Amino acid sequence: MSKELQNKELFQQVVVLLQNAQQQVLRTVNSTMTYTYFEIGRMIVEEEQNGKERAEYGKQILKGLSQQLTNEFGKGFSLSSLEQIRKFYLIYSNSTMLLRILNIQIPQTLSTELDSQKTQSLSTELKVQKTQSVTTEFKKLDNQTLISFFKLTWSHYTFLMRIDDEKERSFYEIESEKHNWSVRELKRQYDSALYTRLALSRDKEGVLKLSEEGQIIEKPKDIIKDPYILEFLGLPELHNYSESELEQEIINKLEHFLLELGEGFAFVARQKRITFDDKHFYIDLVFYNRVLKSFVLIDLKIGELKHQDLGQMQMYVNYYDREMRLEGENKTIGIVLCQNKSDLVVEYTLPDNNEQIFASKYKTILPSKEDLIALIQNR
Repeated sequence: MSKELQNKELFQQVVVLLQNAQQQVLRTVNSTMTYTYFEIGRMIVEEEQNGKERAEYGKQILKGLSQQLTNEFGKGFSLSSLEQIRKFYLIYSNSTMLLRILNIQIPQTLSTELDSQKTQSLSTELKVQKTQSVTTEFKKLDNQTLISFFKLTWSHYTFLMRIDDEKERSFYEIESEKHNWSVRELKRQYDSALYTRLALSRDKEGVLKLSEEGQIIEKPKDIIKDPYILEFLGLPELHNYSESELEQEIINKLEHFLLELGEGFAFVARQKRITFDDKHFYIDLVFYNRVLKSFVLIDLKIGELKHQDLGQMQMYVNYYDREMRLEGENKTIGIVLCQNKSDLVVEYTLPDNNEQIFASKYKTILPSKEDLIALIQNR
């Protein structure tokens, strides 16, 4: 090996080491700052409790603290910022994941009474008791344990706090960390109702797993969404474009499409030709899912799904299973993406024990939250 080549390899190794170190430092700084805001929130809440949670007393605390911190540190400690920091503590000090780390068990009778909120005075009293119990446990921990809990940036948490449902919030927090989502990607996944789309295809136990572990892929159905949201393609909602144009736009925005498909997908081919009996057939898109160890075939359809579309996909899947699948790989998965479908057509075309062929709608514009929920519920 030449000296020049050795120097080049050494340079590349050092670059990777330094980049990893920079990322680790950035993560540590983010975690430390987020934990600091959490501690500030705790101090504010404790001081409010000393004043028996009178609303006016709490406002005066925040107003005075804001003025003092702004004089000392400059921008970043406005009244609204401190209110957000206080809210951050109240939300995350009661988060299921953090309570599990702290090994705190809130008595069942206390939780039941708190949830029922029979009277305002009782609710306030129980909240104080619960917060004091949590605060006691916090003080037993070293700072590093709590710092390590906050793995995202403050910007991530300020967005996550807008999500009222704790299970949904927990899901997006786990997925953001797991897939290193930027705040922009987090917002996009939330706006496309990723959690709702996944939750509707699961039982209660599966929904609970989403909030505790994120999306876990164990079987073909776990990767399926209905509908798929393809607003990043920039195509109109009305189908005045062809299937080839739809395919080309997906290829142009392949990175975005892979994110929408989910975890473990790798692109293999487009317009994959298969031939038998001197006849040629073309599969629109071929992917491989590394988690399931399966080929995933996708056919794109404009308009209403027909039973022939599912039959054609069955042929593609059979061919890949018999001719392309290697030893140790799992059965091929086929997905037909269409603009509209009849669930009865799908049900009666596919066998009862079907675990390979799926039909899902796609939308080329981002629906409003209400429209998306209606679309999912009426599918």
